[in-house]
Amino acid sequence: MKWALLGIFVFSVLHIHFRGKVRLPFRRQIFDHSSFMAPLNLFMHTFSKVPATPYLSVEQFPELAPLQQNWQIIRDEALRMQEMKKIKAAEKNNDVGFNSFFKYGWKRFYLKWYDANHPSAQQMCPQTYALLQSIPSIKAAMFAELPQGGKLNPHRDPFAGSLRYHLGLQTPNDDRCFIDVDGERHSWRDGQAVMFDETYIHWARNDADSDRIILFCDIERPMRYRWAQGLNRWLGRTLMTAAASPNELGDQVGGVSKLFQISWTMGQYRRRFKAWNKTAYQITRVALVVGIIALIYFI
Repeated sequence: MKWALLGIFVFSVLHIHFRGKVRLPFRRQIFDHSSFMAPLNLFMHTFSKVPATPYLSVEQFPELAPLQQNWQIIRDEALRMQEMKKIKAAEKNNDVGFNSFFKYGWKRFYLKWYDANHPSAQQMCPQTYALLQSIPSIKAAMFAELPQGGKLNPHRDPFAGSLRYHLGLQTPNDDRCFIDVDGERHSWRDGQAVMFDETYIHWARNDADSDRIILFCDIERPMRYRWAQGLNRWLGRTLMTAAASPNELGDQVGGVSKLFQISWTMGQYRRRFKAWNKTAYQITRVALVVGIIALIYFI
């Protein structure tokens, strides 16, 4: 039984690693969060109703059409948030999902996050908030800003239960501001939407002369069977709500984000250890992984 579980885990990690044309270095993949979620994501990919391609046609999701139809209303609320400096990084290191993005200038304002409560979104962006609430397949949404010179390094998102939707609001309308998904580039344009599978390796840069603001949404992944859809919905509610992060005081903070705030402080000591002796750090890191595997085997 133990060997079977270990075999399933290894197979799942290999599935994630070899999915698509672009891959992380294997050593990085072993320690990446997508490896720890690999068995769950293998299930999502196996029973997914949509094609296994980096980009998907927005037309496959007709319920999202009102977003493009009302993009200027959404844009106006986004620009007001930018002017008020409400599109920002987490102030207390309590955003487990996007913390690594902040150091390169990326910022966000949450409009919806699974079952978490964000009163600030309803109060400050009432029209966009109401529009998002009217579309059940939208599980999360935010205004996302990538400033001039900003970037996101190559990565996979950890959870395959959703697909990613971007709607250009105020963009440079320039090919130098782009996202690359599994080696295929898309440059944002005002009022235009794109859908992609965020479990492929993707990265972004803004080398244009102005900032980029988009509506960024997680759309529930369509599954082949009703029971699989129900399980996906439950997992999204349970796992992703726990990762909620606030815009303002009074917004919900998920349990995982609270723990991340503590781990971030501990991470400061880890980074000091790495700076002190990189070889000792790498040996310790490998030893911990081997120890975890041994623990799984001997339990």
